[in-house]
Amino acid sequence: MSSFDFDSLIRAVADFPKPGVTFRDITPLLADAGGFARCIDALAEPWQGSEVQAVCGIESRGFIFGAALAQKLHAGFVPLRKPGKLPPPLVEVDYALEYGTDRLTARADALRPGERTLIVDDVLATGGTLAAARELVGKLDATLVGASVLIELDALRGRDRWPAGVPLQSLLHY
Repeated sequence: MSSFDFDSLIRAVADFPKPGVTFRDITPLLADAGGFARCIDALAEPWQGSEVQAVCGIESRGFIFGAALAQKLHAGFVPLRKPGKLPPPLVEVDYALEYGTDRLTARADALRPGERTLIVDDVLATGGTLAAARELVGKLDATLVGASVLIELDALRGRDRWPAGVPLQSLLHY
């Protein structure tokens, strides 16, 4: 893939949502048609030829990248949702946040046993959400091909919670 300066389309917002945090705003990237198209191409590139059958996007910004990536890879799209957003029957996974817990859900019939699945999200921070998504895919008896994120926040070491033998691709590192 040719080199493209995706970083120029990511806005750094100091002290948001709280003092000391630099928020990476992806809305300029999403608003730039050419930049967004190149982003999806770059996210898809490592998975070309891997026979991905389903892309699981994590609520909510993972839906944006996941649905576009599923289209690019000629795969189905499965939303991994927060509680109360999908009708039963569901498969659910609880996971820890910095302060408290959360839950990811998927329809119990969202993936077929053995279906080759890719997980997608916008940001990998501490790794809890991605780990929960991995567990959810496992509960659905699908085959996890790997995961892709637009941004990895290296200092938060979320990659440490990901199994070493399963590919995890990050387009940008901060």
